[in-house]
Amino acid sequence: MSALLTANRSDYSQTMLPTTADGFADEAAWINRAQRSDTRAFESLYRLHVDKVYGLCLRMTGNVSEAEDCTQDAFIQAWNKLAKFRGDSAFATWLHRIAVNTVLGRMRSSKREQDRIQAVAETSAAPLATGDVGELRDLSEAVDKLPAGARHVFVLHAVYGYSHEEAGSMLGIAAGTSKAQLHRARRLLAQQLKQQGFEE
Repeated sequence: MSALLTANRSDYSQTMLPTTADGFADEAAWINRAQRSDTRAFESLYRLHVDKVYGLCLRMTGNVSEAEDCTQDAFIQAWNKLAKFRGDSAFATWLHRIAVNTVLGRMRSSKREQDRIQAVAETSAAPLATGDVGELRDLSEAVDKLPAGARHVFVLHAVYGYSHEEAGSMLGIAAGTSKAQLHRARRLLAQQLKQQGFEE
């Protein structure tokens, strides 16, 4: 287990997962086996989800080293809490909640956020044309400069697609507060991008 969680991130997705007849990873079977302390089954779950968990941690922290630490801590917590997973939500959502709590916990106990490097995961739904790369970098930097509360809501709602109720639950805030933070994030992003010469 410890070797798995300290693996180089470039190795995260190299293992082929057993699949069902329709070609999809048999996640439910791996969850069931992992809940019976099968570390190989948990390794398959880890490899299936680690990239998205890492991406979430990176967008929330804006720091590669912090994101890697949070990812590792989140999966350690997931292993320790796996018996409590009952399938009330998707396994990915359950993992994301653990990751969010891990990030928030580390941020509360550390002053290093002030020294964050500007780094945002490159996730884009559409392929980028060559001319779009600079604009994506500008947007990523603008997101990274948002105040923590606004940034977290923006990442969970606008990037990962969670509802305000879900984002609020993960962050420990009301849905209305999540909506207000998203409005604040969009307003600040628009101001930043306008200052950089982008027109609305």
